[in-house]
Amino acid sequence: MASHDHYYVPAQSKWPIIATLGLLITVYGLGTWFNDLKAGRPDSHGPLIFFVGGLCVAYMMFGWFGAVVRESRAGLYSPQLDRSFRWGMGWFIFSEVMFFVAFFGTLFYVRILAGPWLGGEGHKGVSHMLWPSFEFAWPLLNTPDPKLFPAARDVIDPWHLPLINTILLVSSSVTITLAHHALRKDHRSALKGWLGVTILLGIAFLTLQAYEYHEAYTELGLTLGSGIYGATFFMLTGFHGAHVTMGTLILIVMFARILRGHFSPDKHFGFEAASWYWHFVDVVWVGLFIFVYVL
Repeated sequence: MASHDHYYVPAQSKWPIIATLGLLITVYGLGTWFNDLKAGRPDSHGPLIFFVGGLCVAYMMFGWFGAVVRESRAGLYSPQLDRSFRWGMGWFIFSEVMFFVAFFGTLFYVRILAGPWLGGEGHKGVSHMLWPSFEFAWPLLNTPDPKLFPAARDVIDPWHLPLINTILLVSSSVTITLAHHALRKDHRSALKGWLGVTILLGIAFLTLQAYEYHEAYTELGLTLGSGIYGATFFMLTGFHGAHVTMGTLILIVMFARILRGHFSPDKHFGFEAASWYWHFVDVVWVGLFIFVYVL
């Protein structure tokens, strides 16, 4: 009969069901929220549904990951299960990569194909008959139908807040790497210091992005409804911001575990997985800075 030395099989758990329901409620609430915004219904229940779903997901993550931590601390996990965790985290990050590839693909399609076609270019330029006076240029500040999709007055200056945020995130990749090296050498004080700096850099990034969004809506007229440019801008940067928020929360949990004496130089996959995720959001931001803000 197999023992924990080979593979640990946990008991039946409620967490997968709670995770499924929480994600369903969250996505339904978000969809309702966006649809009601488009329809001009200010009394939408979408935000409330989205908030309830978010609470369910947070409860699931707190409970499920807490159970995993307790099992790991109890010595129930074998090297084979550790490899399973690594493969699982690797496939999860791959799925996140493909998630952003879809949005970058949308940006490419609009800028290289669909936009020029609407402006009368290329072999599919016959669609120019829809808006004969429309001339395509990116960023799209002159939409084909300004009444339906009012264009932004201007775009975000990439060499101001976006550049600062790029420096912050690239620096955070360095600090999380230094924290990882400190953990491998069992330098606990350096580990806490570098990880704390990484968390502060993540919080600073989110603060500046919130200020950037406020500036875009109030001063530039750049909103989620301001044509395809506004839609792709906020979908890409917004989903990335959500990932940075999640990554920052994960790092805070890692910091709390380190304060409690968790992890050792040869057994710290939880911290390692968090660092993988953080490097991933950093790389995505570099792509966003280049293809959304600069080019």
